[in-house]
Amino acid sequence: MSRALNRGLEAAASPFRPGFWRSPLRGPRLTAILSTALLIGLPLVLLTGLLSYAAYNPDLGGNDRTPERGWLGFYLFAWPTDPHWLYRLNQGVHVTLGIALVPVLLAKLWSVFPLLFAWPPARSVTKAVERISLLLLVGSVLFECVTGLLNTQLDYLFPGSFYTLHFYGAWVFFAALIVHIGTRLGKLRRGLCDEGGEELRAPDPDPPTLSRRGAIGLVGAGSALLTAVTVGQSFGGPLRRTALLAPRGGPYPDDGPNGFPVNRTVASAGIGAAELGDGWRLTVRGPERSMVLSRADLLALAQHSARLPIACVEGWSTGDLHWSGVRLADLAALVDADPGRGVFVESAQLRGAFRAVSLRGNQVRDGRSLLALRVGGADLSPDHGYPARVVIPAAPGVHNTKWVTRLSFEREGRQS
Repeated sequence: MSRALNRGLEAAASPFRPGFWRSPLRGPRLTAILSTALLIGLPLVLLTGLLSYAAYNPDLGGNDRTPERGWLGFYLFAWPTDPHWLYRLNQGVHVTLGIALVPVLLAKLWSVFPLLFAWPPARSVTKAVERISLLLLVGSVLFECVTGLLNTQLDYLFPGSFYTLHFYGAWVFFAALIVHIGTRLGKLRRGLCDEGGEELRAPDPDPPTLSRRGAIGLVGAGSALLTAVTVGQSFGGPLRRTALLAPRGGPYPDDGPNGFPVNRTVASAGIGAAELGDGWRLTVRGPERSMVLSRADLLALAQHSARLPIACVEGWSTGDLHWSGVRLADLAALVDADPGRGVFVESAQLRGAFRAVSLRGNQVRDGRSLLALRVGGADLSPDHGYPARVVIPAAPGVHNTKWVTRLSFEREGRQS
């Protein structure tokens, strides 16, 4: 009698038993509403993420972080320089929307959590495919969410390159999402009408303490709050002060022309005083000719200006900053190089990724693409790339290379 009672209690307390899940909030309508929100938001996050990868021009030599991508890079194209705020907008949407959807994602997973314990796990081939796609979908979206959030805070706690891991994770998510939509779309329609979905309803629910409408409102409030403390990092001016979740969302380093965020400082890049002093020289190479220029030589050349933002993959960006320096196209002309062949840019930095990048011909030809020497009328600060840095319209921040030492115009951006 005692053993039978114990077995009954164990069965009742097992997550594999429907009676274990007793929340009165779970049901097909709640799950369907949350799913609809994710079905609208997550594909946009995926699209902007893939566009972000394209903005790195990964088919150019030196730029690729995922050399084995194969046919997954079928969609790559020459990233444009107009409008100049394109990358800023893309990453602002990608990061802000991704963070805003975190409460919705967690609520959706909670709403279907009992299904993860359904036993047996598959009663047919269709059910088996559905469960496998669900496993891949949940696993990939959580992986993308965690690695993405860590990246926004510049915390690389995971092994390997963020770019490689995030890129492949995105494609796993895409494949699993397509299968999941194909197998669950009908249930989604019925769920919005609060029909079917009996497996989601608790057979013996606890007394309600919150209505389903209240639960949806709570999730929405969480998303709104996360948006409010994130979106400001994609804007210049006072709104940036509200970006509490941004890695550089606090006060600017100073209030002068160089008072905008920094990801990699001189110290973190491993650059010493010798690389920044009077002995610094820029080597400019063409197909048959090369020149070595001091900073004074560069200042003696025709100076041009451009108003461009710095926008980083982590989601933060500046407003339009006033840069001045020498056009890349003019430097190409100095060594009789065709700017349409692109340029290979090398930096003095010793640590960190993107110590050298390839830029396309359309980027070099753009009159706003500069080897910048000054910002806001003042010399660049060491942390912002003194003696010289590249600034390119619509390019990711890491392609606006700091502490430039060599420009090789005879090396077009070769296909990787």
